[in-house]
Amino acid sequence: MEKPTDSKRSRYSEKGHRLSTDLPAAIGAETYHLHLVSDATGETLTAVARACLVQFESVAVMEHLWPLVRTKGQLEQVKAEIAAEPGIVLFTLVDDTLRVSLQDFCRKENVPCIAVLDPVIAALASHLGVESAGRPGRQHAMDAEYFTRIDAMNYVLAHDDGQATADLTEADIILVGVSRTSKTPTCVYLANRGIKAANVPIVPGCPLPAELFGASESLIVGLTENPSTLVQIRRNRLRMLKEDQETEYTDLDRIKEEVAAARRLFRQQGWPVIDVTRRSIEETAAAILHLYGQRRRDRRP
Repeated sequence: MEKPTDSKRSRYSEKGHRLSTDLPAAIGAETYHLHLVSDATGETLTAVARACLVQFESVAVMEHLWPLVRTKGQLEQVKAEIAAEPGIVLFTLVDDTLRVSLQDFCRKENVPCIAVLDPVIAALASHLGVESAGRPGRQHAMDAEYFTRIDAMNYVLAHDDGQATADLTEADIILVGVSRTSKTPTCVYLANRGIKAANVPIVPGCPLPAELFGASESLIVGLTENPSTLVQIRRNRLRMLKEDQETEYTDLDRIKEEVAAARRLFRQQGWPVIDVTRRSIEETAAAILHLYGQRRRDRRP
């Protein structure tokens, strides 16, 4: 098998396995290898690995992602890659034969081998008194929850940036804010949680849709941001569009007026407000989901 090189940080082998992707790391730092072996998509492993790796900013790590490893032949391919570039192995394999084979191999190669879901599954089984199903990729099964997420994503795309306001009242959550306050990516994130989210922009001189004020069953959240930060974000946006000319869109005084007017609107309507300055999309979404859960609890009979 051809070994991954610096020019091939993300590719697929003849068996269809993506071999490696780089994570940001300190320039000149020694590179460590991290092998992620999964019998499903590998999304869980990747999320766990990256959540942990952010705590080690000075370490350069190269990921090797091996998804859909479900046969002995596929596992042998992974073993060869681990032997060529030894490093910590994180895995989610439910097949006992494959698990034992990988663990025995790592023991011989003297590399750590961690089954990341085992402690959680064991604790749940003990507490619930039920054995786990032991089937790979069950979190990606096309069940009712899956189709709920698909419906939510379709709704988000159809109701992005103030579009299709006729059925705005069907939204679980509506985000309102001035331009570049992360409304769209936050809605997409919420859709992945099965939440029907719409977003309505506040544009100077343009009235907000009447349907917004009639959406009494939806959680409406105002998003705001520091004006100085907004200036930089909007300028970067224009540069991406190759429009470097200064306009009211990037004028600090005008943006301050926009933000102040938006805050007055939020206050008048009694909508909760989240300041997205220095917040990641995930953090903003988490705060919104907290408000949504609290609202649902308060409305229980």
